[in-house]
Amino acid sequence: MAALAMAATIGVAAVSMSAAQAADGTNLSLGAGADGSSKGSGTSYGNVKDGSLSTYWSPSGSTGSISIKWGSATTVSSVVIRETSGAAGRIGSWTLVNADTGSTLKTGSGAGAISFSSTSLKKVTFTITSASSTPQVAEFETYSSGSNPTTSPTSSPTSSPTPSPTTTTAPPSGSWPSASGQQKVSSTISVSGTRDGGYVRYYGISSGDQDESQPPIFQLSDGATLKNVIIGTDAGDGIHCTGTCTLENVWWEDVGEDAATLKGSSSSQVMTVTGGGAKGASDKVFQHNGPGRFVIKNFQVTDFGKLYRSCGNCSKQYARTVVIDNIKVTAPGKSLVGINSNLGDKATITNVQIYNDSSKKIVICEEYKGVTSGEPSKIGSGPSSACGYSTSSITYR
Repeated sequence: MAALAMAATIGVAAVSMSAAQAADGTNLSLGAGADGSSKGSGTSYGNVKDGSLSTYWSPSGSTGSISIKWGSATTVSSVVIRETSGAAGRIGSWTLVNADTGSTLKTGSGAGAISFSSTSLKKVTFTITSASSTPQVAEFETYSSGSNPTTSPTSSPTSSPTPSPTTTTAPPSGSWPSASGQQKVSSTISVSGTRDGGYVRYYGISSGDQDESQPPIFQLSDGATLKNVIIGTDAGDGIHCTGTCTLENVWWEDVGEDAATLKGSSSSQVMTVTGGGAKGASDKVFQHNGPGRFVIKNFQVTDFGKLYRSCGNCSKQYARTVVIDNIKVTAPGKSLVGINSNLGDKATITNVQIYNDSSKKIVICEEYKGVTSGEPSKIGSGPSSACGYSTSSITYR
């Protein structure tokens, strides 16, 4: 069965099998039937069950439905919707329906893994109710109760990962999630809408050292959310946000050039990091290059240079704000926040717990004189009108 799953992943036509023959990790859509509400020119319903990421189905517009069906009742508890890498349109909101009864199994947004209560049915329908333009569904995979698809590196870095129960809360404090699989990335993965990674580990886009101009593994468009993802070694420049974005339960095992950077150009943009953690950052974890607001909460960090840095020498500078709340910090580390107070930066820091730093070497907040060329100079540290925190907000353990 592992060979069959590998064939499906790299786009080789898969051998048909009945649902009764399915073993753990088997995509039940292989050998099933397919139909839908409409299909765009040159596309086919059957393309979503052929095991190839290079063929796809599109509706005739931005919305429509696609179904997988069997000749006899089949138990299904999760599906994976995989989009093509080159599609201009991306799936927005959707509904997954038991077509036998018309009952809703799950609703959500964005392609990826979808888990629900085990259901015996003959037909399951994925209805796209909104999209940025005409979407392209490469694969509509289905899995039985207790099954998980076999995970292996794919030829397309934008394919959605192994299904895993969707989680909106981080693992317990102090524990890091185990990877459900891993995927080597050869080119930046673009994300719009919501992408749930199912705790797949992504790695290998470039060396991940401190060389400038390395590519990111993920690039998020304005309004995008990336969640339940593990970033492994050789992670390049981590994640780029080009506008308002959210990172939820993202874990960096070995931070590269940076873990994530807020770019964009809107003064109203907000990048929110909630849950997750990072380690192995020889310099910065989070970099703030564009304008706007950066929020980091319910996060843990260890073995790092700086947790957050407002760009000290970007060619175009802004007054930036950062909010730090409910952070678990474990030494070694150098500083939590670096801002350019001469440019109007403001930091708000609350509820920080620092472990293994009895000598208090980790600096809470540093002020710099930001420039547009050359190197910024440090001009102060500690609580101030720019570095907004009180010593009572910092607990040493």
